[in-house]
Amino acid sequence: MRLRHVLRTLATVLAVSTYMAIAPAHAATLSLWTFWGDQGAKRDFIEHAVKAFEAAHPGDTVQVSWYDKNSLYAALKTALRAGQGPDVFYAEVDQVEYIDNGLLLDLSNRLNWGDIEPWAKQAWTFGKGTYGLPLEAWTVELYYNTKLLHELGFNPPANHQFDQKTFLALIKAAHAKDITPIALGVGDRPYPGAFLTEEALLKEVGAADYGKLMRGELKWSDPRVVKALTYVKSLIDTGALPKSFSTLKLGESHAYFYSKPGSVMFLMGSFYPSRAFNPPNQGGQPPDFPLGIMQYPALDNAACNECKTMAVGGSYVVNAATKHADLAVAFLNTMATPAMGKLWVETVMGQTGIKTDMAHVSGPHAGYFKELAAVNDDAKYFFGLPSQVMQGKRRDAFTQIINQAFPAGILSVQQVVDRMDAVQ
Repeated sequence: MRLRHVLRTLATVLAVSTYMAIAPAHAATLSLWTFWGDQGAKRDFIEHAVKAFEAAHPGDTVQVSWYDKNSLYAALKTALRAGQGPDVFYAEVDQVEYIDNGLLLDLSNRLNWGDIEPWAKQAWTFGKGTYGLPLEAWTVELYYNTKLLHELGFNPPANHQFDQKTFLALIKAAHAKDITPIALGVGDRPYPGAFLTEEALLKEVGAADYGKLMRGELKWSDPRVVKALTYVKSLIDTGALPKSFSTLKLGESHAYFYSKPGSVMFLMGSFYPSRAFNPPNQGGQPPDFPLGIMQYPALDNAACNECKTMAVGGSYVVNAATKHADLAVAFLNTMATPAMGKLWVETVMGQTGIKTDMAHVSGPHAGYFKELAAVNDDAKYFFGLPSQVMQGKRRDAFTQIINQAFPAGILSVQQVVDRMDAVQ
């Protein structure tokens, strides 16, 4: 009996020892809080990245919590202040308060920057530190309904860009038919309402002086700035935007364009397909929707009519207080590869800050990307939205004035100039 007990004990010890030998010594669970839960392709991409990370790190797991954007920001604000935030979370480059308060891990010497576009890295560089994986990138594009445009008697020229006189005539023709010319709303975002104005300013003064304007080194009373504002004001006063502009949310503005009530054009980031190419029962456009892409109109005697905005959007950062810094960075590096960049483009249908050979992009919407590339063949990019370039009171004023009050028709050009120059 005693021998049997000893043998049984030895068997137990051997079993435990064997398990300990093959089990991960430091298995951990990373917490990820993120937006995009309601955007199928982006959610699928993140879930694919999670599976790839877990396969490469046996025993380690990623626990994902999905939020809408406003709820995410509210939850992060509370959790990070209490020192209880997630290991990794979604962020955008204008959220400099995270950096100012020392809440983000510096990724300068940690992330696989060799597979990330230099301009995308620069967007997340503040001072001597670089803080985010620039996953999503996008340009500001002018989408249009080819059928409606033709019915109104207009066809875009070979260079995909109307002159300012013809574009204003198009706005008037649509408004006369009681059709909304441009679907645009600012109900739940601090930037889309400014597209109409910022692209005009960029073209009128050129990239160098536009950067100076954003940094407070050029006055809004500059005659060129006033000229661009005056043209935009003519579009606004003609009824270019929906009556519901001030309350229309981003997702609603997509549906406004391609379903009901419908509009001729949609001035939006090139992340448009991430919603529009979903099945119709998930909020996407009809399969036969006649989608076209053209440039924002050319302004008379402008400095750079080929200039347009390129922005870094949804990104991922690491909590400075994480207890799993190396694993958190490893998870980000799972996404920072050309293969994952290609997967993003083909499935999410948007651009990315990860280096990707667009010539090898395939899939059912490859034609869309060819058209997008053709429209932007001669484009010169200014990197960063005004909300990403501006800081402090200037950024707050821009959001309130250029993103909201001016396109809503509340302010005159002179009032815009006076108020923006007052915060220089």
